[in-house]
Amino acid sequence: MALSSPSLFSAVNATYSVPHFHALPLSLSSSYFPINVRPSTHHVLVSDHNHKWRTKVSFFTSFLKQKGKDAKIIKEELLEAIAPLDRGADATPQDQQTVDQIARELEAVTPIKEPLKSNLLDGKWELIYTTSQSILQTKRPKLLRSVANYQAINVDTLRAQNMESWPFFNQVTADLTPLNPRKVAVKFDTFKIGGIIPIKAPGRARGELEITYLDEELRLSRGDKGNLFILKMVDPSYRVPI
Repeated sequence: MALSSPSLFSAVNATYSVPHFHALPLSLSSSYFPINVRPSTHHVLVSDHNHKWRTKVSFFTSFLKQKGKDAKIIKEELLEAIAPLDRGADATPQDQQTVDQIARELEAVTPIKEPLKSNLLDGKWELIYTTSQSILQTKRPKLLRSVANYQAINVDTLRAQNMESWPFFNQVTADLTPLNPRKVAVKFDTFKIGGIIPIKAPGRARGELEITYLDEELRLSRGDKGNLFILKMVDPSYRVPI
């Protein structure tokens, strides 16, 4: 959660390609058809029929492969895709599109349908990928960018906290208001410059966050500005200051 924008993290803000099945070529010798049937017309009809059949088989095979793909495999693909991207700072538009596509596959098989009712959400999470340029601080020289970003959430107190590491250690805390079992409104209350100097957050420091995938080790969230956040659990016992 960067300290500059109003979403929970930004406010401080298949194509399964499977080979087509190809039918064997058909020989349309005139000895197999009445003499008044024009071979050219029959070629068109048979070709069209075979094309439709191949399309249906290809779609069905793709559907079966997609249905059989479990969360573990998709998670591995996602982590592999983001590994070389420096948390998203080095991602090209094509990289972002690829990551988003895999993320949506994973969101579709989330084991926790109501994350705000799950204690798996509790604790301190490390940001490992985002599309938010304000969080990534891409306009700063690399030496002045936060080395790591963390977000903590406690469901029982409906509190959240965003934290930066070296070199600035900025923090911000927030109150959460559930909008549905997977989405919260966020109202920031206190920034801490350098993790020490408290500053009251302005009233406009608000946002929304939707938890779209959750398990014991990985969380995906989407902010109200359309940004994607991928985080890994680092400390399930962490408590956000009240």
